[in-house]
Amino acid sequence: MAREGATGESPRLVLVVGVAGSGKSTVGRLLAERLGWSYRDADAFHSDGNRAKMAAGHALTDSDREPWLEAIGEWMDRATAAGQRAVVTCSALKRHYRDTLLAGRPGTVLVYLHGSRELLESRLGARHGHFFPAGLLDSQLAILQEPEPDEHPLVVEIDRPPEAVVTAVLSLMRREPPAGAPEEGPGTERPVRTGARDGPSAPPSPTGGSWRLVRGGQSAEVVQLGGALREYVVNGRPVLDGFSPGSTITGGRGQLLVPWPNRVGGGRYRFDGRDLQLPLTEVEKDNAIHGLLRWTLWEPLARTDDSVVLGTTLCPQPGYPFLLDVRVEYRLRAEGLGATVRATNTGTEPAPYGVGQHPYLTVGTGLVDSVVLTVPARTLLRTDHRGLPIGQAPVDGTPYDFRAPRPIGDLRLDTAFTGLDRDHDGRAVVRLAHPSGLRGVELWLGDGTRWVQVYTGDTLAEPERRRRGVAVEAMSCPPDAFRSGTDLTVLQPGATHVLRWGLSTWGYS
Repeated sequence: MAREGATGESPRLVLVVGVAGSGKSTVGRLLAERLGWSYRDADAFHSDGNRAKMAAGHALTDSDREPWLEAIGEWMDRATAAGQRAVVTCSALKRHYRDTLLAGRPGTVLVYLHGSRELLESRLGARHGHFFPAGLLDSQLAILQEPEPDEHPLVVEIDRPPEAVVTAVLSLMRREPPAGAPEEGPGTERPVRTGARDGPSAPPSPTGGSWRLVRGGQSAEVVQLGGALREYVVNGRPVLDGFSPGSTITGGRGQLLVPWPNRVGGGRYRFDGRDLQLPLTEVEKDNAIHGLLRWTLWEPLARTDDSVVLGTTLCPQPGYPFLLDVRVEYRLRAEGLGATVRATNTGTEPAPYGVGQHPYLTVGTGLVDSVVLTVPARTLLRTDHRGLPIGQAPVDGTPYDFRAPRPIGDLRLDTAFTGLDRDHDGRAVVRLAHPSGLRGVELWLGDGTRWVQVYTGDTLAEPERRRRGVAVEAMSCPPDAFRSGTDLTVLQPGATHVLRWGLSTWGYS
């Protein structure tokens, strides 16, 4: 049965198909996240009997798949009836499987993930703990009927990172014009070249390439060095106490802190039976500080007018013999700037992991003393002269209780907080307000953020930068988590950790 041709209407459903190992689940989930749509993987609809049969190395028959396909189709119809847009992933190896899922659902986009046998075998060989054994690949390839032209498939090769595959899918969905055609409209995804720099050619910068994001009255700039956020401006007012174009980064401004935020005392820790020694990067205090990727050039993976995705590989090295794929997406939305940091363990052994980011906020005061601060935290971390933890304590009755808004005054803050109170969306919100009360900045802490560090910059190496902005650092774990284990993430092979945070303003119109 041939599908209807494109009608020009925006699709409500996307069906991502391909054999095992093609990355359907990963691509489908990332695609749904980028679109802001619902997502469901067809594996969730398999009966226990089907799962047991495949786990035993037996291929499913058409009769086994019939109720499975019906269940998937029913979910698609419920999503559409509820006014939702959705991405569904399913192997759908045969033409009539796809016809079953597409019948009566006009406007559904069919995406086919294509890869070589060698690539599929290597991916399945590296996958552990899934009910589908690698040995069944032969049976899938034997019955595979690749989508034909009258099915109008969007065919995407999988020999690239998942984010790049998603970018290719989005480009095809939005019918990106060929080279030489008029420029895309606002918000259209487009691939970027490694090392690309926006705008005309410029002298080499100490922070590498840069990317400017624009949406309405908002603009932001991200640099290649460390994937750092240099600037965020709303209607002409700076929100960040960042760094100037062409200057070096000091004080951790806007930097990503991977694979640990803050400090590891002595750089020494024990993990999985091994004693490990990190390079000391805060030599005067005998600490390793703020991770291993601050001085790495991150590569651009995807780009629109109001977003950019950068990525890098953290290779095994002295003190951290683990392999991670790390990506960050910055995106301007109507409500403000959002950042999402993903790290995937692409190695073969568990890895200790933590993450944070180090923006300095300003509301336009000369010093931070008059800034009205709110931190919705019930617990603080007490530290010694090296910045290392010596215990947790309630904020009650201390000068560090900012649950009710009040001016910072002359208080010196370099304090980690936890026990965060969150709103109905699961976000904790740190607020900085101008003393006039007429404008302010909110930094929200989303998925993966268990801690926040607040720093008034009193110990910065540049005296002129001290107390000019307030660093509000979203963190997954506290200082010295590699040694204490407190809220430390242990990334199993193939597992991904996600951290989300963002900025919004009021009174900046």
